[in-house]
Amino acid sequence: MADEMKMARAQQVYELLCTAVDNRNWTYEKVEEDMAVRFVVNGDDIPLQMAVLVEPQKELVTVLSPFPFKMSENKRMEGAIAACSASFGMADGSFDYDISTGGIAFRLVASYRGSQISEGVLQYMISCSCAMVDKYNDRFLALEKGMISIENFINMD
Repeated sequence: MADEMKMARAQQVYELLCTAVDNRNWTYEKVEEDMAVRFVVNGDDIPLQMAVLVEPQKELVTVLSPFPFKMSENKRMEGAIAACSASFGMADGSFDYDISTGGIAFRLVASYRGSQISEGVLQYMISCSCAMVDKYNDRFLALEKGMISIENFINMD
């Protein structure tokens, strides 16, 4: 019974998520079996790959934005420091960093357990994620390409 209630609630949240993206007049892909939407946003310089997922068992909405590049082996430690530095002090969201592959993704999560989630919250999650990815993706790429040092990365802003 509890699982059925979680699935029904997740379906409501997923429908609200689709409405939120529809109201932006964005083109997106629905992945209904995963309760996800995927879309690309034009950033200042690098397109932003975005996925928003409703996770019924955890009662979460997650925005994920994997970067289209990875840190090379010789830049992996700098990538880890950069991910920590960029995430430190963020009010919402953080950068996930896989030191074994050099992969970077931004993640922002909100729980709807025992509460109502609004379209405004979903819009905020999308906007916040886009802003953070757009702010930092070119910095990570510049670090990867050796165009800036880790010290420069940390001291930007």
